[in-house]
Amino acid sequence: MMNNRRQNVIDTAHKLFIDKGYQATSIQDILDGSGISKGTFYNYFPSKGELFIAIFRSFYTKIRHEREKLLIGQDSADIEIFIRQLELQMMVNKQSKLLILIEEVRVSNDEELKQFINQTLLLSIRWMYNRFLDIFGESKKPFLLDSVIIFHSMMTHMNHFSYRANAAGTPDIQTIRYCMNRIVHLVNEVAESGEQILDPELMDTWFPNFKNHLDPCHNDLLNATAELKKAINKAFPCGEDRTRAIELVDFIQDELMQADKPRKFLIESLLNSLKTQYAAQVQGYIETFEKSINSCLSQ
Repeated sequence: MMNNRRQNVIDTAHKLFIDKGYQATSIQDILDGSGISKGTFYNYFPSKGELFIAIFRSFYTKIRHEREKLLIGQDSADIEIFIRQLELQMMVNKQSKLLILIEEVRVSNDEELKQFINQTLLLSIRWMYNRFLDIFGESKKPFLLDSVIIFHSMMTHMNHFSYRANAAGTPDIQTIRYCMNRIVHLVNEVAESGEQILDPELMDTWFPNFKNHLDPCHNDLLNATAELKKAINKAFPCGEDRTRAIELVDFIQDELMQADKPRKFLIESLLNSLKTQYAAQVQGYIETFEKSINSCLSQ
């Protein structure tokens, strides 16, 4: 019941932020729209800024789960799957109008929210980098962070100017495919020339600089989660075992990264189920995952 009421506040605030703007929406507006008391609001969220962050986390979780579904039973090196994942992500961003909120925050004086937006961008860059690694392979690894940043910038600007030229814009899938076709050639060219600007290892130094919303331990958790999911997909090409294992991993990750106070008893219970049912197939990866979990719980 509490989670339903909290989600109702998130949904109400999201609509108000879009209709009135984040700065113009007061906490009283949110109280009136969601039908809760001020005490209940502050029990859920310490501030309006934390509520803003909760909105983004809610949509980020949805996007991540839907992207994972598209990979089930598929070859992670298939560029078409990656294109579909990006199309889904762009669709959710447009439907939720998150980009409108991002632009408002970027011109505001709220440094904490600006930092959170930058963190969200880096999370997107990290995900794209890992997918590029799936697609282009280890031999191209030194050049993939540069390529991802170019690709991300290309997509952003193509979308921006497409909408300036045409109110309807170019279909997402067309823009994504156009940019992807360009980046395939670029990756091969820079790998052949050996040119590199940014070392992928830099990503490991980016995340610990963020406070409050992404603890340093979460960097290791993200890596361990990604590797465990790859191992699960390989060990269980199809069927309920893979679906259930992925769900357990997602529940644990969400509890650690999304909850203000992760429920240790729940995490331990889910982890025990994961080890009991799947350790024989992916034991080493589960052990690494468990170490990253314990690191986060000890913070």
